[in-house]
Amino acid sequence: MTRQFAEIAFTAKVKEIQTAQGSRATYARIKEHDEPGDALTEQESTFIALRDSFYLATIGETGWPYVQHRGGPAGFLKVLDPGTLGFADYRGNRQYISVGNIAGDDRVSLILIDYPNRLRLKILGHARAVSSDDPALLTQLQCHGYRAKVERGIAIRVAAFDWNCPQHITPRFTATEVEGIVRPLQTRIAELEAQLRGTDTPTRRERRGA
Repeated sequence: MTRQFAEIAFTAKVKEIQTAQGSRATYARIKEHDEPGDALTEQESTFIALRDSFYLATIGETGWPYVQHRGGPAGFLKVLDPGTLGFADYRGNRQYISVGNIAGDDRVSLILIDYPNRLRLKILGHARAVSSDDPALLTQLQCHGYRAKVERGIAIRVAAFDWNCPQHITPRFTATEVEGIVRPLQTRIAELEAQLRGTDTPTRRERRGA
């Protein structure tokens, strides 16, 4: 856990419960020795570039949190620099809840999960909408070749991040990942079938026909 993430997430009430549950001393020691953790490293950048979805939480004017799934081609969430993320906001059901929430409160939380390897990255940040007034950035956020209408972009200034433990993450695989696993098996089966056909001698065929 990074120091900056702990400073944001560990409120007074959180610390009070940690103390009651016996974990406060451990987290206090972690905070003393960890890096600040507000700049993405190569490890985070590589992980983000491989993701084809993430969950985005925003805060509404009523105080209620709102969580939305965001998906696209792998790498659609882009690392613009060590402190900034961004993605193209494609047209969906046109409720605009996340966009409206960001307009009122720019604080957001992201969770990115690698299900096969049971890895989870949590990111806290400040988001803003990117319109056609900034065409260079909007173009940079687009995934060229992806057939979807871009309505705007979302840029996120990273405040902190944390790698979460793998407990309770059930491994799941996309169709593409399953195909990659199965393809060598299919190739081997085809090779074995070809070998069996090659050993099907006339004597064996006659025996089966007798």
